[in-house]
Amino acid sequence: MEHCKTKGFLSFLILWLVSRKNMTGAEIALELEKRRGKKPSPGTIYPVLKNMKERKILSTDKNKRYTLTEKGKKSLEAHLDSFIKTFYDIDEMKTCCCKSRSSKDQY
Repeated sequence: MEHCKTKGFLSFLILWLVSRKNMTGAEIALELEKRRGKKPSPGTIYPVLKNMKERKILSTDKNKRYTLTEKGKKSLEAHLDSFIKTFYDIDEMKTCCCKSRSSKDQY
């Protein structure tokens, strides 16, 4: 299946972010920084974006904003299905090992 060929969790996050709003590579990097606490380097993010564009999962407009293609939407759906199947018990996981963490750190 197509979703298995993407490069891990970074691709999944990019698909998710772009599905919510068309974004430039720099905007994607800033959003990832908010979520991870560290901004990914251009050498990390742009090869993934290039690969996804070459595979016609993403496209770009004249302002260099990335957009999901129909193929990208299907890939995101497959990623979400896989994620949900894998982490169906995430609430239980959080209560088990995140008791000592602050609510800010739980994400």
